[in-house]
Amino acid sequence: MKIIGVIPARYKSSRFPGKPLADICGKPMIWWVYQQCKKVKDFSEVYVATDDDKIYEECQALGIQVIMTSDKHKTGTDRIGEVAEKIPADLIVNIQGDEPLLEPDTIRAAIEPFYTNPDLQVSNLMTKINDPVDVVNFTVPKVITNKENIGIYLTRSTAPYPKGSIEYNYYKQVCVYGFKPEALKFYCEYGKKYGKAKIEKIEDIEILRFIENGYKVQYIEVDSDTVAVDTPNDLERVREIVANRLDNENKR
Repeated sequence: MKIIGVIPARYKSSRFPGKPLADICGKPMIWWVYQQCKKVKDFSEVYVATDDDKIYEECQALGIQVIMTSDKHKTGTDRIGEVAEKIPADLIVNIQGDEPLLEPDTIRAAIEPFYTNPDLQVSNLMTKINDPVDVVNFTVPKVITNKENIGIYLTRSTAPYPKGSIEYNYYKQVCVYGFKPEALKFYCEYGKKYGKAKIEKIEDIEILRFIENGYKVQYIEVDSDTVAVDTPNDLERVREIVANRLDNENKR
């Protein structure tokens, strides 16, 4: 099975413009994400997919495989779909370009279910929320699944609401996705015909397009303390973590 990793990266983020090139201990954020992906042995190839000249040129200068894509895409998944049309593969894994702390084993968790379930079309990761602030943080999508960890809903709100019981662990989305090519084809064709799906548009969470249209999205729980960089404050947290890791490595 040919598996490729794709990291979508755009410069014009609404909350944090230029964040793929934000400096983290001397390297742009996209470099850190790429290096983690390269450690995943399942990948035949890893690419950055961008629509921006600055990101494209920086990737080339750093020896990162990069593909220039259309600047008309409304979502990162649409960008992944264009890459899937250009590079044939049996499985395409989307790793967000703002997750520089992701561990290779965490990325692999999104791949493993496809080895045993040939009917699976889409996978996504989730991790238990340990910081109560994240439960009410609208930038953190919360994941609700059934007993088989098939996705029921994702929301930026605090859900489910603990009216009947407080004995509940909240989970947040970890933005690593596994897609079969036919699932990506559906996603892109739906977008061209209808735009975003009803709830996807309201919550601004791309994976909801699959759930709204009857796809079984398999969620895999991982133990991950990753920090998605959505704001400059997130970037400062990541810089501190990476700096501490580098200091510890140098002391060994």
